[in-house]
Amino acid sequence: MRFSLGLLCSLAVAQAKDVIENWDIGFVTTNRGLDQPARKSIGVNGQFPLPVVEAVLGDTLILNVRNSLDVPTSLHAHGIHQFGTNYYDGVHMVTECGVAPGSNFTYEIPLMQAGTYWIHGHTSEQNYDGLQTTLIVYNPNDTYSADCEYLFAFEDWWPLTFMETYPLLTEPNPTAGLFDTPPGMLINGANANLTGPINFVAGNTYRIRLVSMSSFPLFEFTIDDHELQIIEVDGVATKPYNTNVVRLAPAERTSVLVTAKETTTLNYQYHVTMFGDFLPAIPGVFPSTYNGSVVYDTDAPFFEVETIATGFLDELAIESLDDEPALVPDHHIYLNATSGFHEDGSTFESFNQVTYKHPLVPSILSALTTGDMATSPITYGPDTNTHVLKYGEIIEMLLWSPTNLPHPIHLHGHAFQIIEKGFTNDTTGQYRNQVPATNAPLKRDTIFIPGEEYAIV
Repeated sequence: MRFSLGLLCSLAVAQAKDVIENWDIGFVTTNRGLDQPARKSIGVNGQFPLPVVEAVLGDTLILNVRNSLDVPTSLHAHGIHQFGTNYYDGVHMVTECGVAPGSNFTYEIPLMQAGTYWIHGHTSEQNYDGLQTTLIVYNPNDTYSADCEYLFAFEDWWPLTFMETYPLLTEPNPTAGLFDTPPGMLINGANANLTGPINFVAGNTYRIRLVSMSSFPLFEFTIDDHELQIIEVDGVATKPYNTNVVRLAPAERTSVLVTAKETTTLNYQYHVTMFGDFLPAIPGVFPSTYNGSVVYDTDAPFFEVETIATGFLDELAIESLDDEPALVPDHHIYLNATSGFHEDGSTFESFNQVTYKHPLVPSILSALTTGDMATSPITYGPDTNTHVLKYGEIIEMLLWSPTNLPHPIHLHGHAFQIIEKGFTNDTTGQYRNQVPATNAPLKRDTIFIPGEEYAIV
């Protein structure tokens, strides 16, 4: 468990500075401490896991990258909007060509947003093979204060590399062969079973940052007989929202405040569960739960519970702290998230039945060099599903998931308001859920659309 109180205190008084990370990205062999064979993975400077990156609001993150792989690579700071620095967003063949094998590249990213983020490979799903880590940007003037912090970064680790897994994902039944080799659970880069206790001092308040760097499963976090107060979702400060469990889909992040009890007569447990209703169950393997200790007194007995808390978060009930009302859209986009529709029966994800293929020239270069043609979607390639928008437009997107497969969806460069959620087969509107008119809608950069459901953002 990473415990960052000392670092947080020193960061809070620092002036804006350059935070320099020198990363030699290369292959390593590891099983991450799991009961699995070691496999080819991607690490930094010959080490694994990657170091957590910590900075202060106003700092500049300088990532000096050396690509020692035999394929291109790129890095995306997930959730960082990159206003004015879109060329550092790290999306292969969209905002850059990628860092070629044997070459160097430097990302210089102004950190103008505080909150919890992560950095991951954005070429050939390299995050699946380990190229990912947490990015924390502290705000010295944060609305919410805590006595110290804990970080929980969750991952699923598979015995096969992504290149070995890819053929299984594109089969007509994409989860059948995949779970012949089920994943193990990682917390903070290592086997979850190696995770240490949370040490609570009576009466203190703790900020717990929860980060999902998962490829497929969902994760849940809960502490027995303790209330979790949500104060941040995907880097956006929220009004306090109380819950007993936080569920995270891939790429989602949440910060909670937990106030320790006033007495030390009992210890408690926290629970991290890796699961997915859309994935096949394997008794004793998946779903899996790690039970950790919340220690008030090493000699005290543990509080006993019969069941572990579980459940969805009501995103329509959580409000952003800035009180911004629901925006009025200028333009509407419908995105039907499906899979399949190929003659050979293979399974590929698609929007509006178009499976994405990257363009031959990075989109950002086409936008800057093609003159009037830059406003034509076809300029960016027939399989990019491009929508050309006007600067400053307010866009409403209907995200539709009609099959039984869910879709976590991330929007680069923006945080969107969640306005409505419901079921795709609800023809009467009986189960249509809209944000209350008096609420400041929750803003986030990643949303999970379960199978046969939709969301309007």
